[in-house]
Amino acid sequence: MGVYVVTGSASGMGASVAARLTDDGHEVIGVDLADAAVIADLSTVEGRRGAVDALTERIDGPLHGAVFAAGIGPRRGRERMLAEVNCLGVVELATALRPRLAAARNAKVVVFGSNSSTATPLVPRAAIRRLLDGDAEAAARILRRRPGALSGPAAYAASKIAVARWARRQAVTEAWAGAGIRMNVISPGPVMTPLLQGQLANPRSPVRSFPVPIRESGRPDQLAEWVMTMLSPAADFMVGSVVTVDGGTEALLRPNDWPSRLPGRLLPRMAWTMWRAPSRGQVADYS
Repeated sequence: MGVYVVTGSASGMGASVAARLTDDGHEVIGVDLADAAVIADLSTVEGRRGAVDALTERIDGPLHGAVFAAGIGPRRGRERMLAEVNCLGVVELATALRPRLAAARNAKVVVFGSNSSTATPLVPRAAIRRLLDGDAEAAARILRRRPGALSGPAAYAASKIAVARWARRQAVTEAWAGAGIRMNVISPGPVMTPLLQGQLANPRSPVRSFPVPIRESGRPDQLAEWVMTMLSPAADFMVGSVVTVDGGTEALLRPNDWPSRLPGRLLPRMAWTMWRAPSRGQVADYS
């Protein structure tokens, strides 16, 4: 049996994942604002540092996996909080826990993204860049310039784009894949959690008109099943992938955007990577 960290473990999808892991006999260290082994507010620098300190104190051996499910939904006026929780709450905790994950030699990490990252228009690129630089306040300033009700959805999408890009960039590096850590992203659509219920209670919420071809919301237990697969040996050959589970929304809005061809401008980078990879042990020898 293994040791797993689950953020957002007190409700919604995080709670379903934590319950599944516990039922399977694993030790789960939950992180949440309340009703968790580690009580922490991931919207502040101090809260994230406190979470890291508490987790490193509790984990005295290898960490076999981590699921970063903590998140808050879009609302105008909390652009910085969205950036802090949804992006930095993953990046800073995952980075701090990486040595413990590496010690397990075959750890799995699941980062919760969102299909909003590919289904939300008018998300400012500059805000995403600032988030990837770790500057939540600069990102929030840019996002507050979005007109009217657009700032909330744009901030939410920016936080999820940034965290997915961070995960994909890091997942393939020597520090992560080279250490045997398999990190991937799951991108749900509307899942009937307390967060979504609160959004649906607002008659002006854009979520109410979000197109879902299957005409039903997802359930936390369904997403937990996907996460369990991504934590299992079935994911041993899965690194840096984004799995979209959204009832068809992304395919409806972007049917021709995937697969897309590799841009020609990337060929020099690809050639350089392939040339230097064998000497670093990054490419298997199939001879």
